Amino acid sequence: MFSEAHDLIIVFVIIAVALAFDYVNGFHDAANSIATIVTTRVLPPNLAVYWAAFFNLIAFLFVGVEVAKTIGKGIVDPLIVDKYVILAALLGAVIWDIITWLYGLPTSSSHALVGGFAGAAIAKTLGIKCIIWSGIAKIAMFIVLSPLLGLVLGSFLMTAVYWIFYRTNRRILDVFFRRMQLLSAAAYSFGHGANDAQKTMGIIAVLLFSSYQSGLHIPSWIYNPDGGEFYVPFWVVITCHAAIALGTMAGGWKIVKTMGSRITKLRPVEGCCAESAGAITLLGTALLGIPVSTTHTITGSIAGVGAIKAMRAVRWKVAARIVWAWILTIPLSGLIAAITYFIVHKI
Repeated sequence: MFSEAHDLIIVFVIIAVALAFDYVNGFHDAANSIATIVTTRVLPPNLAVYWAAFFNLIAFLFVGVEVAKTIGKGIVDPLIVDKYVILAALLGAVIWDIITWLYGLPTSSSHALVGGFAGAAIAKTLGIKCIIWSGIAKIAMFIVLSPLLGLVLGSFLMTAVYWIFYRTNRRILDVFFRRMQLLSAAAYSFGHGANDAQKTMGIIAVLLFSSYQSGLHIPSWIYNPDGGEFYVPFWVVITCHAAIALGTMAGGWKIVKTMGSRITKLRPVEGCCAESAGAITLLGTALLGIPVSTTHTITGSIAGVGAIKAMRAVRWKVAARIVWAWILTIPLSGLIAAITYFIVHKI
Protein backbone atom coordinates (compact mmCIF):
# COMPACT_ATOMS: atom_id res chain seq x y z
CA MET A 1 0.00 0.00 0.00
CA PHE A 2 2.80 2.38 0.95
CA SER A 3 4.69 1.48 -2.24
CA GLU A 4 1.61 2.23 -4.39
CA ALA A 5 1.06 5.58 -2.67
CA HIS A 6 4.74 6.38 -3.20
CA ASP A 7 4.49 5.54 -6.91
CA LEU A 8 1.35 7.67 -7.25
CA ILE A 9 3.11 10.63 -5.64
CA ILE A 10 5.99 10.22 -8.09
CA VAL A 11 3.51 10.26 -10.99
CA PHE A 12 2.03 13.52 -9.69
CA VAL A 13 5.51 15.02 -9.29
CA ILE A 14 6.35 14.10 -12.89
CA ILE A 15 3.07 15.67 -14.07
CA ALA A 16 4.17 18.84 -12.26
CA VAL A 17 7.52 18.67 -14.08
CA ALA A 18 5.65 18.21 -17.39
CA LEU A 19 3.58 21.31 -16.70
CA ALA A 20 6.80 23.15 -15.79
CA PHE A 21 8.14 22.14 -19.21
CA ASP A 22 4.92 23.45 -20.78
CA TYR A 23 5.44 26.72 -18.92
CA VAL A 24 9.07 26.91 -20.11
CA ASN A 25 7.84 26.11 -23.62
CA GLY A 26 5.50 29.11 -23.45
CA PHE A 27 8.29 31.26 -22.00
CA HIS A 28 10.87 30.05 -24.54
CA ASP A 29 8.52 30.21 -27.53
CA ALA A 30 6.77 33.45 -26.54
CA ALA A 31 9.11 35.14 -29.00
CA ASN A 32 7.59 33.18 -31.86
CA SER A 33 4.16 34.61 -31.09
CA ILE A 34 5.07 38.20 -30.31
CA ALA A 35 8.42 38.95 -32.00
CA THR A 36 6.98 40.59 -35.10
CA ILE A 37 4.22 42.49 -33.31
CA VAL A 38 6.74 43.92 -30.81
CA THR A 39 9.52 44.80 -33.24
CA THR A 40 7.06 46.57 -35.57
CA ARG A 41 5.84 48.48 -32.47
CA VAL A 42 2.22 47.47 -32.92
CA LEU A 43 2.11 46.52 -29.23
CA PRO A 44 4.59 47.01 -26.37
CA PRO A 45 6.06 43.75 -24.99
CA ASN A 46 3.94 43.71 -21.80
CA LEU A 47 0.66 43.93 -23.75
CA ALA A 48 1.85 41.63 -26.54
CA VAL A 49 2.49 38.73 -24.17
CA TYR A 50 -1.02 39.02 -22.69
CA TRP A 51 -2.50 39.13 -26.18
CA ALA A 52 -0.58 35.99 -27.19
CA ALA A 53 -1.32 34.18 -23.90
CA PHE A 54 -5.07 34.64 -24.29
CA PHE A 55 -5.10 32.96 -27.70
CA ASN A 56 -2.75 30.22 -26.45
CA LEU A 57 -5.34 29.46 -23.78
CA ILE A 58 -8.51 29.34 -25.87
CA ALA A 59 -7.07 27.10 -28.60
CA PHE A 60 -8.39 23.99 -26.80
CA LEU A 61 -11.95 25.09 -27.58
CA PHE A 62 -11.47 24.60 -31.32
CA VAL A 63 -8.86 21.89 -31.97
CA GLY A 64 -8.61 18.21 -31.11
CA VAL A 65 -5.76 16.21 -29.61
CA GLU A 66 -4.25 14.56 -32.70
CA VAL A 67 -0.79 15.98 -32.02
CA ALA A 68 -0.98 14.70 -28.42
CA LYS A 69 -1.76 11.20 -29.72
CA THR A 70 1.25 11.33 -32.06
CA ILE A 71 3.55 12.32 -29.19
CA GLY A 72 2.01 9.82 -26.75
CA LYS A 73 2.03 6.72 -28.91
CA GLY A 74 3.78 7.59 -32.18
CA ILE A 75 7.42 8.14 -31.16
CA VAL A 76 8.25 5.50 -28.55
CA ASP A 77 6.52 2.17 -27.85
CA PRO A 78 4.16 3.12 -24.97
CA LEU A 79 4.60 -0.32 -23.38
CA ILE A 80 8.24 0.38 -22.46
CA VAL A 81 7.52 3.84 -21.03
CA ASP A 82 7.73 4.32 -17.27
CA LYS A 83 8.00 7.24 -14.88
CA TYR A 84 11.79 7.39 -15.18
CA VAL A 85 11.66 7.63 -18.99
CA ILE A 86 9.14 10.48 -18.83
CA LEU A 87 11.05 12.35 -16.11
CA ALA A 88 14.36 12.04 -17.96
CA ALA A 89 12.72 13.14 -21.25
CA LEU A 90 11.28 16.25 -19.63
CA LEU A 91 14.47 17.17 -17.81
CA GLY A 92 16.51 16.71 -20.99
CA ALA A 93 14.15 19.02 -22.90
CA VAL A 94 14.02 21.65 -20.12
CA ILE A 95 17.82 21.73 -19.72
CA TRP A 96 18.28 22.15 -23.48
CA ASP A 97 15.63 24.90 -23.59
CA ILE A 98 17.37 26.79 -20.78
CA ILE A 99 20.79 26.48 -22.46
CA THR A 100 19.49 27.81 -25.78
CA TRP A 101 17.48 30.56 -24.06
CA LEU A 102 20.64 31.77 -22.30
CA TYR A 103 22.33 32.07 -25.69
CA GLY A 104 19.28 33.70 -27.30
CA LEU A 105 18.83 30.86 -29.80
CA PRO A 106 15.25 30.24 -31.01
CA THR A 107 15.40 26.44 -31.02
CA SER A 108 12.40 24.14 -30.86
CA SER A 109 11.01 23.08 -27.48
CA SER A 110 8.95 20.52 -29.37
CA HIS A 111 11.95 18.80 -30.91
CA ALA A 112 13.79 19.01 -27.59
CA LEU A 113 10.93 17.01 -26.08
CA VAL A 114 10.95 14.49 -28.95
CA GLY A 115 14.72 14.09 -28.63
CA GLY A 116 14.49 13.77 -24.86
CA PHE A 117 11.74 11.15 -25.09
CA ALA A 118 13.67 9.06 -27.63
CA GLY A 119 16.97 9.42 -25.77
CA ALA A 120 15.48 8.34 -22.44
CA ALA A 121 13.74 5.34 -24.06
CA ILE A 122 16.97 4.24 -25.76
CA ALA A 123 18.80 4.57 -22.43
CA LYS A 124 16.22 2.32 -20.74
CA THR A 125 16.22 -0.41 -23.37
CA LEU A 126 19.90 -0.02 -24.35
CA GLY A 127 18.78 -0.24 -27.96
CA ILE A 128 16.67 1.38 -30.66
CA LYS A 129 13.91 -1.20 -31.10
CA CYS A 130 11.68 0.88 -28.81
CA ILE A 131 11.65 3.75 -31.33
CA ILE A 132 8.71 4.04 -33.74
CA TRP A 133 10.66 5.12 -36.78
CA SER A 134 7.63 6.11 -38.87
CA GLY A 135 6.76 8.74 -36.25
CA ILE A 136 10.35 9.97 -36.03
CA ALA A 137 10.54 10.12 -39.84
CA LYS A 138 7.37 12.25 -40.02
CA ILE A 139 8.74 14.68 -37.43
CA ALA A 140 12.15 14.78 -39.14
CA MET A 141 10.50 15.47 -42.49
CA PHE A 142 8.66 18.47 -41.06
CA ILE A 143 11.87 19.86 -39.57
CA VAL A 144 12.56 20.69 -43.23
CA LEU A 145 9.00 21.18 -44.47
CA SER A 146 7.64 23.50 -41.75
CA PRO A 147 10.17 26.32 -42.31
CA LEU A 148 9.95 25.70 -46.06
CA LEU A 149 6.15 26.01 -45.95
CA GLY A 150 6.51 29.16 -43.85
CA LEU A 151 9.04 30.58 -46.30
CA VAL A 152 6.91 29.84 -49.37
CA LEU A 153 3.68 31.12 -47.80
CA GLY A 154 5.42 34.21 -46.41
CA SER A 155 6.89 34.99 -49.84
CA PHE A 156 3.53 34.39 -51.56
CA LEU A 157 1.58 36.61 -49.15
CA MET A 158 4.21 39.36 -49.33
CA THR A 159 4.14 39.26 -53.15
CA ALA A 160 0.31 39.36 -53.16
CA VAL A 161 0.27 42.35 -50.81
CA TYR A 162 2.82 44.24 -52.93
CA TRP A 163 0.75 43.52 -56.04
CA ILE A 164 -2.60 44.54 -54.47
CA PHE A 165 -1.35 47.64 -52.63
CA TYR A 166 1.45 48.83 -54.93
CA ARG A 167 -0.20 52.23 -55.43
CA THR A 168 -1.13 52.76 -51.79
CA ASN A 169 0.67 55.44 -49.77
CA ARG A 170 3.24 53.82 -47.46
CA ARG A 171 1.96 55.62 -44.37
CA ILE A 172 -1.64 54.52 -45.01
CA LEU A 173 -0.39 50.98 -45.65
CA ASP A 174 1.47 50.92 -42.33
CA VAL A 175 -1.57 52.15 -40.41
CA PHE A 176 -3.80 49.49 -42.02
CA PHE A 177 -1.40 46.62 -41.40
CA ARG A 178 -0.67 47.70 -37.83
CA ARG A 179 -4.34 46.93 -37.17
CA MET A 180 -4.27 43.75 -39.26
CA GLN A 181 -1.24 42.56 -37.35
CA LEU A 182 -3.32 42.28 -34.20
CA LEU A 183 -5.37 39.63 -36.01
CA SER A 184 -2.38 37.84 -37.55
CA ALA A 185 -0.57 37.72 -34.18
CA ALA A 186 -3.73 36.35 -32.57
CA ALA A 187 -3.98 33.65 -35.27
CA TYR A 188 -0.34 32.70 -34.82
CA SER A 189 -0.68 32.51 -31.03
CA PHE A 190 -3.78 30.36 -31.48
CA GLY A 191 -1.75 28.01 -33.70
CA HIS A 192 1.07 28.00 -31.15
CA GLY A 193 -1.30 26.91 -28.40
CA ALA A 194 -3.03 24.38 -30.66
CA ASN A 195 0.24 22.68 -31.61
CA ASP A 196 2.65 23.10 -28.69
CA ALA A 197 0.35 22.54 -25.71
CA GLN A 198 -0.61 19.18 -27.18
CA LYS A 199 2.95 17.90 -26.95
CA THR A 200 2.90 18.10 -23.17
CA MET A 201 -0.60 16.58 -23.19
CA GLY A 202 0.82 13.58 -25.02
CA ILE A 203 3.62 13.15 -22.46
CA ILE A 204 1.24 13.34 -19.48
CA ALA A 205 -1.26 11.02 -21.17
CA VAL A 206 1.38 8.35 -21.93
CA LEU A 207 2.63 8.60 -18.33
CA LEU A 208 -0.90 7.96 -17.03
CA PHE A 209 -1.46 5.20 -19.60
CA SER A 210 1.79 3.37 -18.79
CA SER A 211 1.18 3.71 -15.04
CA TYR A 212 -2.34 2.33 -15.45
CA GLN A 213 -1.07 -0.54 -17.61
CA SER A 214 1.56 -1.42 -14.98
CA GLY A 215 -1.22 -1.94 -12.42
CA LEU A 216 -0.93 1.33 -10.48
CA HIS A 217 -4.30 2.28 -8.99
CA ILE A 218 -5.10 5.77 -10.30
CA PRO A 219 -8.32 7.45 -9.12
CA SER A 220 -10.93 7.27 -11.89
CA TRP A 221 -11.46 11.04 -11.84
CA ILE A 222 -7.81 11.41 -12.86
CA TYR A 223 -7.56 8.64 -15.44
CA ASN A 224 -10.30 6.26 -16.52
CA PRO A 225 -9.55 4.67 -19.92
CA ASP A 226 -12.44 3.01 -21.69
CA GLY A 227 -11.29 -0.51 -22.47
CA GLY A 228 -7.68 0.30 -21.63
CA GLU A 229 -7.21 2.47 -24.74
CA PHE A 230 -4.82 5.43 -24.82
CA TYR A 231 -6.65 8.74 -24.43
CA VAL A 232 -6.08 12.32 -23.23
CA PRO A 233 -8.19 13.33 -20.19
CA PHE A 234 -9.95 16.69 -20.46
CA TRP A 235 -8.30 18.05 -17.30
CA VAL A 236 -4.93 17.44 -18.97
CA VAL A 237 -6.06 19.46 -22.02
CA ILE A 238 -7.15 22.44 -19.89
CA THR A 239 -4.10 22.37 -17.61
CA CYS A 240 -1.60 22.21 -20.46
CA HIS A 241 -3.16 25.15 -22.28
CA ALA A 242 -3.15 27.16 -19.03
CA ALA A 243 0.52 26.34 -18.37
CA ILE A 244 1.70 27.38 -21.84
CA ALA A 245 -0.37 30.58 -21.61
CA LEU A 246 1.23 31.48 -18.27
CA GLY A 247 4.68 30.82 -19.74
CA THR A 248 3.92 33.05 -22.70
CA MET A 249 2.93 35.82 -20.29
CA ALA A 250 6.41 35.58 -18.75
CA GLY A 251 7.92 36.29 -22.18
CA GLY A 252 11.45 35.90 -23.48
CA TRP A 253 12.97 39.14 -24.72
CA LYS A 254 16.37 37.78 -25.82
CA ILE A 255 14.76 35.53 -28.42
CA VAL A 256 12.24 38.22 -29.42
CA LYS A 257 15.18 40.38 -30.48
CA THR A 258 16.74 37.60 -32.58
CA MET A 259 13.49 36.59 -34.25
CA GLY A 260 12.01 40.03 -34.80
CA SER A 261 14.91 42.14 -35.98
CA ARG A 262 18.17 40.23 -36.42
CA ILE A 263 16.92 37.90 -39.17
CA THR A 264 15.44 40.80 -41.15
CA LYS A 265 14.02 44.22 -40.31
CA LEU A 266 10.22 44.17 -40.32
CA ARG A 267 7.49 46.71 -40.99
CA PRO A 268 3.84 46.05 -40.00
CA VAL A 269 2.92 44.76 -43.49
CA GLU A 270 5.81 42.27 -43.40
CA GLY A 271 5.08 41.24 -39.82
CA CYS A 272 1.44 40.57 -40.74
CA CYS A 273 2.43 38.40 -43.71
CA ALA A 274 4.97 36.42 -41.67
CA GLU A 275 2.50 35.74 -38.85
CA SER A 276 -0.28 34.80 -41.27
CA ALA A 277 1.99 32.33 -43.09
CA GLY A 278 3.05 30.82 -39.77
CA ALA A 279 -0.53 30.56 -38.51
CA ILE A 280 -1.71 28.74 -41.66
CA THR A 281 1.13 26.21 -41.33
CA LEU A 282 0.60 25.60 -37.61
CA LEU A 283 -3.16 25.19 -37.78
CA GLY A 284 -2.97 22.90 -40.79
CA THR A 285 -0.42 20.60 -39.18
CA ALA A 286 -2.26 20.61 -35.82
CA LEU A 287 -5.44 19.39 -37.51
CA LEU A 288 -3.43 16.67 -39.27
CA GLY A 289 -1.80 15.56 -36.01
CA ILE A 290 1.73 16.51 -37.09
CA PRO A 291 3.90 17.97 -34.28
CA VAL A 292 5.85 20.80 -35.90
CA SER A 293 8.06 23.49 -34.48
CA THR A 294 6.59 26.96 -34.05
CA THR A 295 10.17 28.26 -34.06
CA HIS A 296 11.03 26.68 -37.41
CA THR A 297 7.74 27.85 -38.91
CA ILE A 298 7.99 31.53 -37.96
CA THR A 299 11.71 31.67 -38.82
CA GLY A 300 10.95 30.43 -42.34
CA SER A 301 8.04 32.87 -42.64
CA ILE A 302 10.17 35.86 -41.59
CA ALA A 303 12.96 34.84 -43.97
CA GLY A 304 10.45 34.41 -46.82
CA VAL A 305 9.02 37.87 -46.25
CA GLY A 306 12.50 39.40 -46.04
CA ALA A 307 13.70 37.65 -49.19
CA ILE A 308 10.92 39.29 -51.25
CA LYS A 309 12.34 42.71 -50.38
CA ALA A 310 15.83 41.57 -51.36
CA MET A 311 17.95 38.52 -50.66
CA ARG A 312 20.41 40.78 -48.85
CA ALA A 313 17.63 41.89 -46.49
CA VAL A 314 17.86 38.49 -44.77
CA ARG A 315 20.81 38.16 -42.40
CA TRP A 316 21.82 34.72 -43.60
CA LYS A 317 24.62 34.34 -41.02
CA VAL A 318 22.09 34.70 -38.20
CA ALA A 319 19.74 32.30 -40.00
CA ALA A 320 22.59 29.77 -40.41
CA ARG A 321 23.36 29.96 -36.67
CA ILE A 322 19.71 29.23 -35.92
CA VAL A 323 19.65 26.27 -38.35
CA TRP A 324 22.68 24.72 -36.64
CA ALA A 325 20.84 24.96 -33.32
CA TRP A 326 17.86 23.20 -34.95
CA ILE A 327 20.05 20.36 -36.25
CA LEU A 328 21.63 19.80 -32.84
CA THR A 329 18.40 19.98 -30.81
CA ILE A 330 17.14 16.37 -31.12
CA PRO A 331 20.51 14.58 -30.67
CA LEU A 332 21.75 16.81 -27.83
CA SER A 333 18.46 16.86 -25.90
CA GLY A 334 18.39 13.08 -26.40
CA LEU A 335 21.91 12.76 -25.01
CA ILE A 336 21.06 14.93 -22.00
CA ALA A 337 17.91 12.86 -21.39
CA ALA A 338 19.84 9.58 -21.65
CA ILE A 339 22.38 10.74 -19.06
CA THR A 340 19.54 12.02 -16.88
CA TYR A 341 17.75 8.66 -17.12
CA PHE A 342 20.75 6.81 -15.70
CA ILE A 343 21.01 9.37 -12.89
CA VAL A 344 17.33 9.37 -11.85
CA HIS A 345 17.10 5.60 -12.16
CA LYS A 346 19.94 5.23 -9.63
CA ILE A 347 18.39 7.66 -7.12
